[in-house]
Amino acid sequence: MIIALQPILQAGGSQYLQSNSKRRMKLSIRYIIIVFIILTVGIWIFFPLSDPLFDKPYSTVLLSRKGELLGARIAQDGQWRFPPSDSLPDKYVRCLIQLEDKYFIYHPGVNPFSLIHAFYQNITSGKIISGGSTITMQLARMARGNKERTVYQKLVEIWLAVRLEMKYSKDEILKLYASHAPFGGNVVGIKAASWRYYGRSPFDLSWSEITALTVLPNSPGLLFPGNNDPRLAEKRDRLLKNIHHMGWIEELELKIALDEPVPSKPMPLPNHAPHLLDRIIKEQPEGRQFETTLNFQLQKTVNQIIDDYHEKYKYKEIHNAAAIVVDIKSGEVKAYVGNVAEKNQGEHGQAVDIITSKRSPGSLLKPLLYAMSIDEGLLAPHQLLPDIPMYFQGFAPQNFDKKFKGAVYANQALINSLNVPFVFLLKNYGYEKMHSQLKKMGCTSFDKTAGHYGLTLILGGAEITLWEITGLYAGMARTLFRYQDAIGENKYNIDDYRANTYLKKDNYVSPYVNEKNGIISAGAIWHTLKTMQELRRPEESSKWERFRSSIKIAWKTGTSYGHKDAWAIGINSKYVVGVWLGNADGEGRPDLTGITAASPLMFSIFKLLDGDGEFPQPVNEMKVVKLCRQSGLKANGNCPDTELKLLSKSVLNTGICTFHRIIHLDKNNHWQVNSSCYPVKDMHSVSWFILPPAQGWYFKKYTSDYEDPPEFLDLCNNEDKDAMEMIYPLRFTRVYVPIEIDGKQGKVIFQAAHRNPDSNIFWHLDDQYIGSTKNNHQIGVYPKSGNHTLNLIDDAGRELLVKFEVLNK
Repeated sequence: MIIALQPILQAGGSQYLQSNSKRRMKLSIRYIIIVFIILTVGIWIFFPLSDPLFDKPYSTVLLSRKGELLGARIAQDGQWRFPPSDSLPDKYVRCLIQLEDKYFIYHPGVNPFSLIHAFYQNITSGKIISGGSTITMQLARMARGNKERTVYQKLVEIWLAVRLEMKYSKDEILKLYASHAPFGGNVVGIKAASWRYYGRSPFDLSWSEITALTVLPNSPGLLFPGNNDPRLAEKRDRLLKNIHHMGWIEELELKIALDEPVPSKPMPLPNHAPHLLDRIIKEQPEGRQFETTLNFQLQKTVNQIIDDYHEKYKYKEIHNAAAIVVDIKSGEVKAYVGNVAEKNQGEHGQAVDIITSKRSPGSLLKPLLYAMSIDEGLLAPHQLLPDIPMYFQGFAPQNFDKKFKGAVYANQALINSLNVPFVFLLKNYGYEKMHSQLKKMGCTSFDKTAGHYGLTLILGGAEITLWEITGLYAGMARTLFRYQDAIGENKYNIDDYRANTYLKKDNYVSPYVNEKNGIISAGAIWHTLKTMQELRRPEESSKWERFRSSIKIAWKTGTSYGHKDAWAIGINSKYVVGVWLGNADGEGRPDLTGITAASPLMFSIFKLLDGDGEFPQPVNEMKVVKLCRQSGLKANGNCPDTELKLLSKSVLNTGICTFHRIIHLDKNNHWQVNSSCYPVKDMHSVSWFILPPAQGWYFKKYTSDYEDPPEFLDLCNNEDKDAMEMIYPLRFTRVYVPIEIDGKQGKVIFQAAHRNPDSNIFWHLDDQYIGSTKNNHQIGVYPKSGNHTLNLIDDAGRELLVKFEVLNK
């Protein structure tokens, strides 16, 4: 059977062999493909592309709103390496491709012809003179840390270059190369190199400058500027002639470019906003490029103004100053000068960012209390406020001039920044409520309870930053402008009281919706800003009204206790400007006051800004109110002199005038009388302006036309129960009696006021007579520790009882 099959096998043998050969060939191809895939995967695994490609720290870069360089900080590894650029100058791109890789846009990462040509050059010369690397291959080498040049490393670079081309576009590869190429020393990337060697953006460089930087990465060690100028110039000139041959520059341009010097040494980078840059490094991730809201030219000019001002005040031992300019509508910071330029290695704390430092604001919170009180219906803009000595839980405020005027109009108290009237106003409004309102408005500096600050809150007892106080004022102005522009009933937005911003955010949209009521009404804010416009400017600006270009600015100053801080805040229709002067270490100086030191600096900055002094009147929140001209309160039927004023509707909730009373006089208008002692038909009834005794006693010293009402006729029952008033101590006051140097108990001065200065007051302490006074009702007492009762009796038999407690120190 086998023999029978032999012819058949012989006949088909050749076909069988051919078929078997084809199967083996297919298997070989499959094996080759599998091996290739395995090798590819292996290379992919063992030679991966990093993500990100460069794991290097970058410099933190600060830009203005329009992209100008404000400053930068060196990267953590000590390199000037700016974050990768969004774009590259066309000059640089053309020069780079012409020098390094003419076929860059065509090849897939590797140029075989360049490799073959480089191999031939190296063989014939007997040494390596060319690597044949494309820009992509150079990028791959840089990404791997510029390892030693070997055949193995070249193969790895070739492989990675292909992968780079698969992952990145040509444009992206150029940007990565330009941002990470070495430019000598510790300078990395075209942007850093441009600023370090030429002090300008790469987009502003000439052909000569661009070509010098283009050739520098080719041999950064040999051609470090300042060490090898001739060789750098030689390489640059060769490239310049090349691009001239390409027709990119004319003959004259070439001659000019060849005559330009190459860089000799690195230049310092701009440092226009050092304190903001330090703040950003603390608050934001490092190694990024930050586009701020700052106006480049304004920032530079305010810097110069601050430095010039510092030169004037440093001889008075005042070494620090700060200023901030905020756009009201957007809340964007346009100028941020945290301190004077650091010229003495921080000898006087110039490195401290005063804008974010908590300091005592002095009187800067008075306008806010003024607005809150009007909005609450507790205050009319021209209402009389007490200005007399007060003692409250050991707190005895005084005005700057140490004087008391008895009673002052609220707007004048704000204009003249009187302390005592505003302490009375805060006591009436409630320091707890004001503390809460300030928190709602975004104040975070007050990190203690309201009780911790008490009434000192209004006089600078609570520290705040220049950043926050300008934000509060901007919030008030923003509220007023929103009210003017809003349509419909809902005209308020809590977002008006937001923190200032220094980072650029295009098309900001409030996350909140408009509401019917605000923290402070637009009417109360309008009254406040208009009153602040009436403040008198310092002497050097006293004739400002004569200049047509002058703008009415709403402004306020503040001086902290001990003359440690001088502040000034100003508002026009577009901007809030805040300035501070003082010493970072808290040392006080006698010349350090808001009005004399800080306000001239603030007005100098306002001269740089546009805007006007017009604040829109919120007519819908205003109402005509009939006022007593003398008291500033709503007129009652006894007020002889009244006026109609357009005021915030909240004023309708204030009290009716209580100072004008109807009194009855005898027919000669000499005595007060009543029906118990005088015929009713012979009485003259008149309206009389009567202040409380203590207020009237001080008021008469400064107001010549104020008269106390006549005394009662002796035969009459005395109905003037309020003729006498205690100034100190008030009821239930705790009196602290100091121990003198000799160890003995000190004296306490008690004080009272009487409507009739000629009256005698007889003083009794715990039923023991201690003396009498006339005209100036003051008496010195040596009380013992414990509870006491003070009994005052005047010569008309009127009696006043006051209980107090003595605590010895």
